Amino acid sequence: MTAAVSIASFAVEWLCWVVAPPRCAACDTRVARMSVFCAACASTAERAADSDPRLTAAFVYGGAIERAIVRLKYDARSDLARPLGDLLWRAIAPRAQALRGSVVVPVPLHVSRLARRGFNQAALIARRVAPRIDAPLLPLALVRIRDTPQQAALDRDGRIANVAGAFRARQVERVRGRTVVLIDDVRTTGATMNECATALMAAGAASVEQAVVAVVRAGV
Repeated sequence: MTAAVSIASFAVEWLCWVVAPPRCAACDTRVARMSVFCAACASTAERAADSDPRLTAAFVYGGAIERAIVRLKYDARSDLARPLGDLLWRAIAPRAQALRGSVVVPVPLHVSRLARRGFNQAALIARRVAPRIDAPLLPLALVRIRDTPQQAALDRDGRIANVAGAFRARQVERVRGRTVVLIDDVRTTGATMNECATALMAAGAASVEQAVVAVVRAGV
């Protein structure tokens, strides 16, 4: 990130703080600048274990993290992508140098679901990460070619079958030979992100690193 961009970004952040003082992403209690959760909600946030070298997850899905993500997606709180994206960035930061030269790709929504929701939460989260690793954000690099039922209603086998062949790579020339940082809000079984990774690798990506705000604990 250039110095000019960094200064401009700080100015925008400061103005947002003045105009709309920060509130807890889970309960809307006023919080200090740069804080995502109030003390009570923060106590329910569990950091994810670093167990998969190809996956960066900031937190375990539950408590305040779960409430914030649900509000983001289903209560039309697109503003919550900013603090949640910052939490993901903090988890990625130790690997930032190794990821320079990569491209950032959010998991896409089907066009019909995008129209209903009005935004893709993964793309908004990815927007907070990409500039910090000096990586281009490619929100159109993947397309979801089938409007699949929501994964949350399915068991593990159903999730895998539901998204099989549901994604296709676009902008192939921009991912070919590159490391791709694939971003989503939540990873449950990994079925969706693995299908996205398969499509990206078929398009010639050198490797795919997965990054999520929250991961569902195995067996839940």
